[in-house]
Amino acid sequence: MLLAQYGLGMGVNLYAPVPKTDQGRGLAVAVGRALSNPPVVLAIHATLGLLLLVAAVNVLSRATRSRQRPAIIASATGLAAIVGAALSGAAFVDHEQTGASMAMAALTAVALLCYLLNLFTLGASLDARQKRER
Repeated sequence: MLLAQYGLGMGVNLYAPVPKTDQGRGLAVAVGRALSNPPVVLAIHATLGLLLLVAAVNVLSRATRSRQRPAIIASATGLAAIVGAALSGAAFVDHEQTGASMAMAALTAVALLCYLLNLFTLGASLDARQKRER
């Protein structure tokens, strides 16, 4: 989902102009307008972002239950990066500042790295557990 969101975000930034009526009304209004007004690709991008927030909370809760400290740290950092990217996206819709767009992209990359680290960390601990059980 993160990779799809990353690519979609680049497309939105390059090809989907944010309507002037969506600007200057605050972050919450920016999110609502992005979800309900054209361009449709911006609404898809915002919806996928909200789904990513739900997924990130789920991953963090699973990491917490696993009691794997590296997974908990990576999952919490990934969630924080997604929250930051979402806030940057809302700021971009509100003010159309290039810095907000750059922050969104950079934070999405941080989240990708965090979840990639989870795969390697949890995969290694699973391999070690399977070897002990044999």
